[in-house]
Amino acid sequence: MSKKTNTLWFILGATIFNILVTLISFVILFFLFVKFLMPRLPEDAVAWSLPLLFVAAIVLSFIVYRIVIKQLFKRINVENHFDPIFGGRRRPPAPKD
Repeated sequence: MSKKTNTLWFILGATIFNILVTLISFVILFFLFVKFLMPRLPEDAVAWSLPLLFVAAIVLSFIVYRIVIKQLFKRINVENHFDPIFGGRRRPPAPKD
């Protein structure tokens, strides 16, 4: 496979991974909310807590995603396997006369 194909497969896989991590985070946070916080909160608070849980799940998935991607990039040489999507490779600055 070419570098461009590798890049597209990586983006597709990373997107699916990020969506799954978000969903799993939301389910875990929702379970913890229902188990521990919901019985102690008034009924009015439940209506605004679901969007807050969703935002917390997105933040948590962003943190997990960054950690996983950093670890992955430490193990593989990005330059050898992936091509940039926009623009070309970075060129060294032109020598000044």
